Amino acid sequence: MAMGIRQGGTRTAAAPERLDAAAVHAQVQHRWDVFLRWGPYVLLGFTAVLMVATAGMLLESTAERWAAAGLVAAGFALQVWWSAAGRGAGCPSPAGSVYYWARWAIGFTLSWLDPFAAFYAVLGYFGAERLLPRRLVPLGLFASAVTMAGTQSGGFPPKDLGQLGLFAAVLAVHIALIYVFGQLALHEEKRATVHMAAIAELEETNARLQQALDENAALHAQLLVQAREAGVADERRRLAAEIHDTIAQGLTGIIAQLQVVSNAADPALAEQHLSRASALARHSLGEARRSVQNLGPAALEHHALPEALRQTVTEWAERTGVRAQFTVTGAAEPLHDEIEATLLRIAQEALSNADRHARAGRVGVTLSYMAGEVALDVRDDGRGFDPRSVPPRHGSGGFGLDGMRARAERVAGAVTVESERGQGTAVSARVPLLRHDQ
Repeated sequence: MAMGIRQGGTRTAAAPERLDAAAVHAQVQHRWDVFLRWGPYVLLGFTAVLMVATAGMLLESTAERWAAAGLVAAGFALQVWWSAAGRGAGCPSPAGSVYYWARWAIGFTLSWLDPFAAFYAVLGYFGAERLLPRRLVPLGLFASAVTMAGTQSGGFPPKDLGQLGLFAAVLAVHIALIYVFGQLALHEEKRATVHMAAIAELEETNARLQQALDENAALHAQLLVQAREAGVADERRRLAAEIHDTIAQGLTGIIAQLQVVSNAADPALAEQHLSRASALARHSLGEARRSVQNLGPAALEHHALPEALRQTVTEWAERTGVRAQFTVTGAAEPLHDEIEATLLRIAQEALSNADRHARAGRVGVTLSYMAGEVALDVRDDGRGFDPRSVPPRHGSGGFGLDGMRARAERVAGAVTVESERGQGTAVSARVPLLRHDQ
């Protein structure tokens, strides 16, 4: 049995299509609009057909038949007027109240003439909340219940007390169902309100989360810029150390040799010191070229990190005459520019230290790609040292270990050194596996 129905429905979760809640609500409203626009025509036409079919049994007089025909025509005219004037209204209005009560009056009168008119009168249960003010909705539903109870108990008017009792019982059932369905609709409306509030809160949370992600991305970009700036400062410090430890020392030696030549009376002694000065000049020139070439990771301009490291190790071995081997473990993948530059610089610094201090006969360099981490290990079989007793930096010494640690820390990595006197040295760098597109 059709009872008072609230239009609008509840917000449904369409998981496969992932429809927006507002779109679902609009779709439900559209279906109700279609029903409330065309349903009265269909039901009134069906009622007219039934009344014509049963006219000989229920409409006994010609006057009743003409009255029924006039009421059907009035119902069609009323619907045409409402379709043109007020069907777009989604809230109660004076025109909606006029339309509702005129439609009820036509349905009630037709039901009095022919109980089959209940098919049209049932429209009183639909759209009451859209058409009537809130305080008049119960009255409208009660009036429709009276019409429906009369048609279902044998028609109007009741012919005896038995039929009157049946009418009262059926009316009580209709009123009870109206109350039950009204409470269910109220409960559903409250639940829909809660769902709407939850969805609004979720959308707000998503907006805040997106804002946080945007801020995090901006912070990440800022940190990368700061890391690059810190790398530039580190390069300047490294170059200062390189110039001081190599070129400046070489120039000092050349000056000393030339001073000896200027004061030497023995041509053989002067020739010896000139040769030393020339050798120091060539060595200093080589150091200058090496420092200039290391201003930026040129090897990474045309090669990925594994190829750049392989080329660096090969060139270092050819220059120093030390046997060196490079190995890659794990699945190689493109890394972020800062990560690749950091690992290449650490490898160059470790090889430079091995050349200067280790007196190694063999060096092994290993690049390992692991889950969430990249490791670079540089091991030599040189004379080694005690890491706990590394002397502080002075005018003629380098500071490669501190530079390597600083480089790794700037990209959230770390460098560890293991060494014993006479047992060689192992330098291990661990940095996050940050891919190129991250």
